Amino acid sequence: MALTDIDQDEDAAVEAIVSATIYVCITCRRATTPEDAPRPGLALARATARAAERTGVTVRQVRCLANCNRALSAVIRCDGTWTYVFGGLEAERDAAALIEGARLLARAEDGVMPWRGRPDVLKRGLIARVPPLHFVEDEE
Repeated sequence: MALTDIDQDEDAAVEAIVSATIYVCITCRRATTPEDAPRPGLALARATARAAERTGVTVRQVRCLANCNRALSAVIRCDGTWTYVFGGLEAERDAAALIEGARLLARAEDGVMPWRGRPDVLKRGLIARVPPLHFVEDEE
């Protein structure tokens, strides 16, 4: 392998990670959270944005992911990959796990977030996996 091959591989990895986006529901709250209290979802979004600094991962706030029964919720997606919806997240605990999940997905050659190496909260909290836009199942 030539040195230029390594540089191209690193460039591709960085480009893939830059395409990773995490959407965090900012209206999420627990059923026991008073209506007028600060939203834990917003705290998760802010913590995730801080954790994403200098990683190439984009964090976006979204008003509702319609996963209220399993709040706090977030989505991880990259261009051309499966999209992952997670719930049961904690604002104080799970920002770094979301960033790690985004990096794993961005580097996945098959567009599927690997189970091995995935943070535990992203194993337990998986709500759904949505196929890429132009996905076609292989015929058996």
